[in-house]
This record gives sequence, C-alpha cells and structure tokens, in this order.
Amino acid sequence: MMQNNNFTLINPQTGNLAFKIYHLEKDNPFDHIQRLNYYSLIWIKKGNGTLKADFYEYDFNENMLLSFSPYQPFMLCAKTGIRGVVIHFHPDFFCIHKHHKEVACHGVLFNNIYNPPIVQIEEKATASFEMIIEQFKDEMKKPALAQYELLISYLKIFLITASRLKTEQQTKLQKATTNNKEPFILQNLKNYIETHHKTKHSAREYADMLAITPKALTRLTKAHFNKTLTDLISERIIIEAKRELYLTNKTVKEIAYQLGYNDEYYFSRFFKNNADVSPQLYRETVGFNRASVN
Repeated sequence: MMQNNNFTLINPQTGNLAFKIYHLEKDNPFDHIQRLNYYSLIWIKKGNGTLKADFYEYDFNENMLLSFSPYQPFMLCAKTGIRGVVIHFHPDFFCIHKHHKEVACHGVLFNNIYNPPIVQIEEKATASFEMIIEQFKDEMKKPALAQYELLISYLKIFLITASRLKTEQQTKLQKATTNNKEPFILQNLKNYIETHHKTKHSAREYADMLAITPKALTRLTKAHFNKTLTDLISERIIIEAKRELYLTNKTVKEIAYQLGYNDEYYFSRFFKNNADVSPQLYRETVGFNRASVN
C-alpha cells in the first residue's frame, strides 16, 4: 500500500502492520505519548526539541536516529518543524530477540537500559542510510517474489549500521569523559543485574552485594544513567518478561515463577505498571513467535 511517500506492508495472516516507512514533512505525529505495538526508528533530518522516553527527557537535534521497542512510551516535543524518515516494523516481521546475534542491536539500539535511545547520524553514515531507505521504497513500489526476505535483508543492514555507530560513539564518549568515567562499582552493578535479575528484585540486595548503602548506589545510578537503581532492576525484569512472552508459549504464571515471582497476579500488576499493558495484552498484540516469514 503506497500513499504520499507512505509505504505500508500488512501481515495477511493477522491484518496487523508488518512494515511501514514514511517521511515526516513538518508535521509531528508523535506530539503525544506513543505506546506502539511494534519497533520504531525515527531519523530526524531537520528540526530539534525534547524527546520524552520512559519518563526521562533528552534533547534531540537534526541528524539523530531515535529507536523504540514495542510499548516503550515516548513523545517528541518539537521546537521547530521536523523533517525525517520513520520506519516501523512488527516483531512478527522481524524479531530483535530472535535475531539478536545476527544484528547485535538488542541492548544497543533497543532495550538498552543504561543509555538514551539516540544515535547521532554522522556524515559518513548518512549516504548509507539514504541508500537503504531508497532500496526499501523501491522494493515496496514493485512487490515481487521474496519481497519480505529482501526487505528484512535491508532492515538488517540498517540496524547493524546504526548499532555499530552507536557502539562507536559510546566508546568515544567514555574515552573523552575520563573525569566522568563510569565507576567500577557501576560496571559490577550491571553484571550483577544481568546475572541476578531473576532472583533479586530489591535495591537493597544489590547494594549489599556491592557493600554500599542503597542511597549511595542510587546517587551513582542517577548521576551516570539518569535512573534510580529500582528503575534499572525493574526495566531489566520487564525486558526479560517481554522476551519470554514473545519467544515462548509459556503461561504468564510460568514466566512469573521463572522471574522469581510466586504470585502471578502480583507479577501481572508489576508488568502493567511498567509496560502500561497487561502480559496478556502484550502477547495478544505483539504476538508470540508466530512469524513464519523470518
């Protein structure tokens, strides 16, 4: 389906959006809180303003790529008219969890609880992204054999390029800001959250492991990640829960138990408070591993 530089592919099995690419021309469709059941990439080419994502605020300017996971709340408060390109894709079209080894963007572009969902598009990368955008549009204009496969190949290239760019930028930033270097204790905290999020849910447990008070540890997480320690723990648990809801057909009760919650209803409330939808609705709208095309 094509209309005014708007290219949309609908999943014939579900009737849901599979893939969509369109141009922003001064209008801002993201001027109120979005909670979309698909992945979103927004390349801001012109304009600036404030991005609100996960209830935190960041400045955005031209030549920035913004990336959001399904149901991640975000909105753009533009100070000027914005121009750019938007790409939406549903997990049934291409699942980041399933293909994270191929594209390496899980934990970099998406589901990165420690860094803003922003990549600066440098001049040398602009031509690459422009070329991929044109390839997307050409393929959408003349549907042919293996269209899904070709679009997914272009999407993979786009995601790998953006992930490499973001990783490069983060490395440079860490080297440049030696005075504000991430303390060793926070590197340990990241490892502990990754290892123990299924069994340890409270800030005190992590503070005890690191021999520091919860208050002092939260001061550090606020200074370096702009988030409380409780936020970081909760976000990591929710990422794992979403992964299980999509990739497996385990019941909500089984997933809750696997993540250290004996009470399924307490877990469902915790999920809804953090993801803004119930685990059941998340699974109904994002699906669970139904994709047969990828």
